[in-house]
Amino acid sequence: MTDRSDARGRVTWWDAAVVGVAALLAVLLLLQSAEPWRLATGGAGLALLVASWISLGRRGPEAPTAPWFVALATVAAGVAVAGYPTLAIVQVVVYPIAWVYAPTVRRAIVQNIGVAIAVGIGFLVSLGTSPDDLAQTAFSMVLSLGFSLAMGLWISRVTELGERNGALLRELQGAQEQIAALNRDAGAAAERERLARELHDTIAQDLTGLVLLAQRARRSGGDPEVLALIEDVARETLGETRALVAAGAAVAGATAARDADERLDLSGALDRLAERFERETGVVVSIARAERDPLDGSVLPRDVEVVVLRCAQEALANARKHARASRMEIAIGRTPDAVTLRVADDGIGFDPAAARDGFGLAGMRDRLALVEGSLDVASAPGRGTVLGVRVPVATEGVRA
Repeated sequence: MTDRSDARGRVTWWDAAVVGVAALLAVLLLLQSAEPWRLATGGAGLALLVASWISLGRRGPEAPTAPWFVALATVAAGVAVAGYPTLAIVQVVVYPIAWVYAPTVRRAIVQNIGVAIAVGIGFLVSLGTSPDDLAQTAFSMVLSLGFSLAMGLWISRVTELGERNGALLRELQGAQEQIAALNRDAGAAAERERLARELHDTIAQDLTGLVLLAQRARRSGGDPEVLALIEDVARETLGETRALVAAGAAVAGATAARDADERLDLSGALDRLAERFERETGVVVSIARAERDPLDGSVLPRDVEVVVLRCAQEALANARKHARASRMEIAIGRTPDAVTLRVADDGIGFDPAAARDGFGLAGMRDRLALVEGSLDVASAPGRGTVLGVRVPVATEGVRA
């Protein structure tokens, strides 16, 4: 058994229990009109109990001398009862000693049986061996031992459950701390991925455009129109950087050159994007429109605006790098449950089955996956490319 309370508190309580019970029994013994040998024998048993406690028991159950203390306390109980039967009351401290000063439950049971045998022998010495005396001795042994075992096993079970629950609680707390750390790490990783996508879709593409414009300016000998365009692009890039840092609205960031705090509609942002791309590359970009703007009156969630605009930016960036196109078309559509984007070019095309995704297409798919959207790529060598994007939108609260 391994009940280990605070050492100082345990010693204080055991001092009171052992010494107090021994003192009370000594007074009880002196008040009896007993033969001298009984007084001497009973007193010797009580004295042995107190002496063994002071010299060995106070060192605690963990001390190497604990088994010797239990043995001496057991002998002391038997000697005391041998002197006078009433001193069997000493069992109220000796049985608990047999439990507390045992490393295991099995050892405690063995020590309890040893106490019962010692007390039984004491009864035989003090009472005699007549049938009635034997019956009384057996009854007392069985009753005391049974009560001690029942209480000890119950307390041991409660203690074991408490220790097990405490261990489970500590494991749970440790697991919660690990989960919290993993969540922090996952959140940091997700934020890094988000920033990587934003930087790729905005700042990196703007810087690419600036490089191309600078090359054009050098070839044209400092054409004022090209220089003005470089200045405009640089201003927009600065605005997008500020919007990214401030976690501003995506659509506003796309037109930050005019007003970093101004919020424009998605259709207007796509117009600006197409106009800027055409100025930078010379590729004709048209916006396919129905008689009525499909987004007119629609209030789209910010995450949908982000995804649609970033996909349009990435599609144009891919065309700039790879398509060698002369014309492009952007079409935005609206269904009851989704927003669609179609970007087509008349460039050299490619084989989607043979081509590997660059960061652009992979980034588009990752971004769309966050909103349960989809990306379709239709292309063939010499036949241009068509990118189709679909972003689901909840039906409630969409119409203004």
